[in-house]
Amino acid sequence: MFRLFSFLALLFVAACSEPVPTDGRSSVLMMGDSLLATHQIGGRSVGHLLEREIEAPVTDRSVKGARIIYALPVSGSLGLNIGRQYRPGPWEWIIVNGGGNDLWFGCGCGRCKTTLDRLISPDGRDGRIPSLVTRLRQTGAKVIYVGYLRSPGVGSPIEHCRNEAEGLEGRISALAARDPGLTFLSLTDLVPDGDRSFHALDMIHPSPKATRAIAKRIAKIMASD
Repeated sequence: MFRLFSFLALLFVAACSEPVPTDGRSSVLMMGDSLLATHQIGGRSVGHLLEREIEAPVTDRSVKGARIIYALPVSGSLGLNIGRQYRPGPWEWIIVNGGGNDLWFGCGCGRCKTTLDRLISPDGRDGRIPSLVTRLRQTGAKVIYVGYLRSPGVGSPIEHCRNEAEGLEGRISALAARDPGLTFLSLTDLVPDGDRSFHALDMIHPSPKATRAIAKRIAKIMASD
């Protein structure tokens, strides 16, 4: 029964994330994990708040728990594989994030060299993330790759993932440096030390305050292009 419920829940998320018609003002697709998917039900996710910032529709296909490396075909097709969240469309911008769940669930933010190298090589040229970005860029869209919140150093169960996050994002930054159509948005300076207000009660996911700040930063990049 639990497995059936889980499957139906995933099916519901996928169905609710199907592309919606745009009105021609902007064509924005959002793909990723819980950094972007948190607060979707309450209308306070990054995608919802980005819509308000740019005054244009955003098609948000991000799913909590999604990974870049995901082997299970059925649940992967329902959005847990970030690459399979993509749907064809007249996208001018694609907002994407990912890799954190691969490091946290895949290797416990411990001995992660193999996983990190599979995600993206030290020079940023090879791996699942560069392959995904290349595929997205080949559609003609400009891509913004969003980094992760850092814990404020108080009570977060992912505090020990800090080094892995730095390593991942340093490599993505190197990838972005070679492609003017790819922007890496770092969030390392968003959370002041000791400030819990940018995180939800679990001290992992973003609070509405954080999703608003992230949406504003994405909108600023889009406006400056």
